[in-house]
Amino acid sequence: MSRIAKKPVDIPGGVELNINGRELSVKGPKGSLSMTLHDRVEVNQQDNALNFAPRDGSKLAMALTGTTRSVVSNIVNGVSTGFEKKLQLVGVGYRAQAQGKKLSLSLGFSHPIDYAVPEGIEIETPAATEIVVKGCDKQRVGQVCAEIRAFRPPEPYKGKGVKYADEQVIRKEAKKK
Repeated sequence: MSRIAKKPVDIPGGVELNINGRELSVKGPKGSLSMTLHDRVEVNQQDNALNFAPRDGSKLAMALTGTTRSVVSNIVNGVSTGFEKKLQLVGVGYRAQAQGKKLSLSLGFSHPIDYAVPEGIEIETPAATEIVVKGCDKQRVGQVCAEIRAFRPPEPYKGKGVKYADEQVIRKEAKKK
């Protein structure tokens, strides 16, 4: 069994956890999430901790145990504290503006790009060249950031485009004469 699967998931105060058969639902101050547990993974709740174990000794059951533990840990962290990712716009005239459930992007095209923000995700623009994506579901926050970045990924010569705040763009040298 993996080392990750052996660690219990601590349930912080203010978070309600309910296991109903194969369905796990978690409710907290930031929202509520649920997931269906795999048949080969056994979950036991003891006090304020969840323990995970494979139902049989197969490789698949052991792999799924570690994966399930990580996903449940992300769900518990998401409903208690939430997740946040930051994007930066690099380039002359590149701007972003959040307008309710819509993000308006000006990325050097002949037209502005309007991105409809999905349910459960908040987008803020503290500056014209910064985008902050927040939510309780780690996978959805990452997917929204990837979709926004895909409109204009950073190019290697000048570094212009939409990039993650912690991303390093490897620059190429321009063509020599």
